[in-house]
Amino acid sequence: MFKKTLLAVSMTAACLASASSLAAEKVDLLIKNATVLTMDQDKTVYDNGLVAVRDNKIFAVTDGSDLAEYKAKQTIDADGDIVMPGLINTHTHVSMTVFRSMADDVPDRLHRYIFPLEKKLVSRDMVRIGAQLGNVEMVKGGVTTYADMYYFEDEVAKTVDQIGMRAVLGETVIKFPVADAANAEEGIMYAVNFIEEYKNHPRITPAFAPHAPYTNTTETLQTITKLSLQYDVPVMIHLAESKRENQVIAERSGGKSPVEYMAQIGALTPNLVGAHVINVSDSDIELLKKHDVGIAHNMSANIKSAKGVSPALKMFDDGLRIGLGTDGPMSGNTISTIDEFNQVAKVHKLVNKDRAAMPPIKVIEMATMGAARALHMEDKIGSLETGKLADIIVVDTKAPNMVPVYNPYSALVYSAYAANVKHTIVDGKVLMQDRNMLTVDETAIRNEALKFADTVRKTVVESGEIVQ
Repeated sequence: MFKKTLLAVSMTAACLASASSLAAEKVDLLIKNATVLTMDQDKTVYDNGLVAVRDNKIFAVTDGSDLAEYKAKQTIDADGDIVMPGLINTHTHVSMTVFRSMADDVPDRLHRYIFPLEKKLVSRDMVRIGAQLGNVEMVKGGVTTYADMYYFEDEVAKTVDQIGMRAVLGETVIKFPVADAANAEEGIMYAVNFIEEYKNHPRITPAFAPHAPYTNTTETLQTITKLSLQYDVPVMIHLAESKRENQVIAERSGGKSPVEYMAQIGALTPNLVGAHVINVSDSDIELLKKHDVGIAHNMSANIKSAKGVSPALKMFDDGLRIGLGTDGPMSGNTISTIDEFNQVAKVHKLVNKDRAAMPPIKVIEMATMGAARALHMEDKIGSLETGKLADIIVVDTKAPNMVPVYNPYSALVYSAYAANVKHTIVDGKVLMQDRNMLTVDETAIRNEALKFADTVRKTVVESGEIVQ
């Protein structure tokens, strides 16, 4: 009798275990024991939460009490580390990594140094090599999506596809001859061909990228605006960035500001993402808001070039679509958005003479949901919410510079380094785990970049053709 009872109990337990197993939600990836910063509308934080991923989307974000209800192919134990949305870099020129640290303090650097440098050295190979290096830097710094402006963007697209990132890639259009186009008309055609090739890619959004209002004609800007609406793609542009731009546009438009001029010619649309936006008045800001324009705030590059501090805090508080960017690796030098956090918080306090200005939670929002809104991608990325694309990073809280963490937002903004990013996940796929790149050969990419640097030295530095 005892043996029969024991057998019955064992069978019942087995059946319950089997039923429990069948009832468990099957997911591809489970991140548990995490300090989860969801960056949802309520800024929900879970101290011991979990994030479940199925296919390429977030299946669940919870407080972790339902951990037993999931059965995962892969599990990451965050062990208290910060789990948050992947960072979004709203403006860069990724391929220029191969020119980093050149002529950093040259006055009028863009026209005196960078344009001549690019004329000599930009090629398909250079773009590919530089993009591969920059992609690795960004993945290792927690950037899962970036917006790029450069030449041969189809080459950048190939590198993005290979590493597994998400990107908005803008083909540059400018009025003078460049490596991939003899004039603006050819640049537009190059961009159209690129857009048609990548329009339906799941992780790559092709775009037009007129360099700036003052380096393109009114007709070119109007043509691009019309085509962007026709193809329903973004337009990325440097806007309200420099004194030269102000002067040229004022002469062209009868004294209008660059923003007023863009509105006058019909080039301010929701498809537009303006980078820098430093020299703007209150009325300019009203125009940007009225036309639902996205804005990329690049603090490091702006202050390094001594161009000024954008009224980004005012624009953020006024409800404009504004996110953080780094600018190119010749401008801010690093292209991991996390490196912007500290300066964004502190410089806005300084210029506003208010220690309470730009608190850490606003900085993190500008790096995630704010940046997603700037790119009009807030329905897909920028927060950890059910149904959104699974772009997630895990930030180490055990590193000496991160101990202790009383406030995760403050720790990220005032203490964290890009190197504190431990795991990077894009579209549900782990691209970096425990600081190791999984989809590309980091050593081979670095070695190819170093080899190209030798060419740069011989062509530019040692020859003395372009003086630093």
